[in-house]
Amino acid sequence: MTAFGQGVLDGALARQLVAPPLSDFEGLAGMGRLPLSQTNSSPLFALAVLIAAAPVAIALYAYVAYPAIIWAVARLRPHIQAGVQSEAWPSVTITVPVYNEVSSIRTTLERLLELDYPKDKLQLLVLSDASNDGTDDVVWKLAARGVELLRAPVRRGKTAAENSAVAVARGQIIVNVDATVIIPSGSLKHLIRAFDDPTVGVASGRDVSVGAAGRYEAGAESGYTSYEMRLRDLETRAGSIVGASGCFYGIRHTIRVAPLPGGLSWDFASTLVARQQGYRSVSVPGAVCLVPRTAEIRSELRRKTRTMARGLNTLYYFRALMNPFTYGSFAFMLISHKLFRWVPYLLLPVAILALGVLAIGNTLAAVLLGIVVVGALTGAAAIRYGSSIRFKPLTLAGFVVAAFSAGFLAWVDAFRGTRMVTWDPTPRPSVTHG
Repeated sequence: MTAFGQGVLDGALARQLVAPPLSDFEGLAGMGRLPLSQTNSSPLFALAVLIAAAPVAIALYAYVAYPAIIWAVARLRPHIQAGVQSEAWPSVTITVPVYNEVSSIRTTLERLLELDYPKDKLQLLVLSDASNDGTDDVVWKLAARGVELLRAPVRRGKTAAENSAVAVARGQIIVNVDATVIIPSGSLKHLIRAFDDPTVGVASGRDVSVGAAGRYEAGAESGYTSYEMRLRDLETRAGSIVGASGCFYGIRHTIRVAPLPGGLSWDFASTLVARQQGYRSVSVPGAVCLVPRTAEIRSELRRKTRTMARGLNTLYYFRALMNPFTYGSFAFMLISHKLFRWVPYLLLPVAILALGVLAIGNTLAAVLLGIVVVGALTGAAAIRYGSSIRFKPLTLAGFVVAAFSAGFLAWVDAFRGTRMVTWDPTPRPSVTHG
């Protein structure tokens, strides 16, 4: 053998002793014993990262970036306070949809009868969805004080009851009030005053989450409600809100002429119908509505599932409003505030699966997966034993897990075409407000 040949052979043997073949490394990496930089930069790895991060990225846009954009737009627009057009108050019909609310309906109606508003301009109309627990009897006993009852002979659902109210409503403004909330005496005038602006078609009240005995306790639900109300204030400054508070909102009678399909929600649809007719919708900070928090997270989970599923159906029904070429900034706000808040719930199961795949060979992914699993188990325990838990971090975990569970279940119901027409009242504690 020549010296050159011997040198080549010696060099090959040396390289083999120093470094094993690349295929051996790839085998070890595949077994999770030796992660390779090549593996972390592969297209499949990048795709898994993208899938795992998608819900977080979309949620950050919807809850952080979008409010920042609206804040900037609101800052650029001058704050114009509409002047009072007339000293006279418009006629108002207050509708109260109920189903088996015998335990709370009398207190609710007594408070509504005490509202600071001209009595000759106020119609109080209870919409009973074929209640069978004595609710209607309680309402009849208040007929002498001006309370009217519109009873459905069979259960048709909340939206159908609200549709039927239009034919008998005498008010220029129709105001919807939930049967379990408290409307402070001066709130109605604040709400109605917003309609002095002829461009306003819908006015939404300001929800305030309260605990038993009317305590303004801090918590996950109350914190989220405060955040949502602040965002609606900014949207009002920027042009229009894209969804009204179902607990307390008003709409011009002329906008409510056409009925809405039973599986949709009038509180959400009201702003969409108003926009179709050329009106904008506003949030009214002075129109306070006290909303008692439910003590049972499981009850809240069912309510959120129903509300979100109806919201998805409503958004799909009015999907043309998400066309920015036709509806401009309103379409942008509708997509950002509604659709992008709901999409992460749909993507979450696939994202967790992708995180599990990444965790096989990536320490950071494994840690994140562990946090997700522990958080989910903690939240599930909080939901299971919610009424007996007083430790706020556990309550927060339960709230988060319930929200994500409700969101995913809502998408399942929407894809299955489940029509949530009827509803059962969400149990809420009795509260007092002086």
